[in-house]
Amino acid sequence: MSHYVEAFLPLFVAINLPGLLPIYLSLTEGFSPAQRRRLRLQAVVTAGAVAMLILFAGQVIFRVMGITVNDLRVGGGLILLTLSIADLIFGDFRRRDPRDAMDDTSSVGIVPLAIPLIIGPAAITTILVSQQSNGYLPTFVSMAINLSLVFLGLLAGPLITRVVGNAVAKAVAKVASLFLAAIAVAMIRAGVVGFLGL
Repeated sequence: MSHYVEAFLPLFVAINLPGLLPIYLSLTEGFSPAQRRRLRLQAVVTAGAVAMLILFAGQVIFRVMGITVNDLRVGGGLILLTLSIADLIFGDFRRRDPRDAMDDTSSVGIVPLAIPLIIGPAAITTILVSQQSNGYLPTFVSMAINLSLVFLGLLAGPLITRVVGNAVAKAVAKVASLFLAAIAVAMIRAGVVGFLGL
């Protein structure tokens, strides 16, 4: 049982569901319930597929393609930084046309929600380390439980919005975008430090 606990806790921290939820609300502001349902399913399925790929073939893929975790940190950080700046500055314009919001759901669920917010460099590293330390089965169970918690958390997102009110939700979403920019900078910094070996 200790292997399951040791596999679960680091991945739970790496995914950071409490920090993910405000960002999800920010990204889906103005989306209909049907769009949010589709986006949740798309995000969790995509994140699960990527996690499974990392679990069973991650080290081989990294070695063949010459990719390191630091590459993921810098690349993911640049994506998040671009999206957070766009949301902070152009968020109102981006959501003006409902048809644009419909188009957004085709990509938002994959990038940035599934990758790199749910399964980012920290989660990928955690999965690789857990597989080596705890084995395939405990790591797989940990992934399944954590992704189920993510799905339930995203499912509760609109309810939280109704409880706190739309104005508060918008304010939290903007603050979340600011923190998302900070997270992006931290990811880029960690990648650069890793490159330099400091």
